Amino acid sequence: MHEPVQRATVRFDELIVRVRGEYREMPGLSLTIPQAQRLWGLEDATCRTLLERLVASRFLRRTRTGRFVRSDPSSPAIAPR
Repeated sequence: MHEPVQRATVRFDELIVRVRGEYREMPGLSLTIPQAQRLWGLEDATCRTLLERLVASRFLRRTRTGRFVRSDPSSPAIAPR
C-alpha cells in the first residue's frame, strides 16, 4: 500500500545525496532555482523542496541574489550561518 510513498522518499533521499555530491565536487557551484532544475532535471516544486531542505540542514545557503551555494565548502559538517 505504501510502496509509491516509499519510492518517492527513496528517490528524494537519492536526490539529496546526488546534489550534495555535486556541490562537494564543484566547490564554487552557485545555482539559481531554474539552473538547478535544468541541471538535475527536476520539476519546480521538487527542486525548491530539495534546495530548501539543504538550506535547512545548513549544507547550502541562499545568497542575497537568490543563488544556492555551499555554506562552508571546507567543512563536511554542518556549517554555522
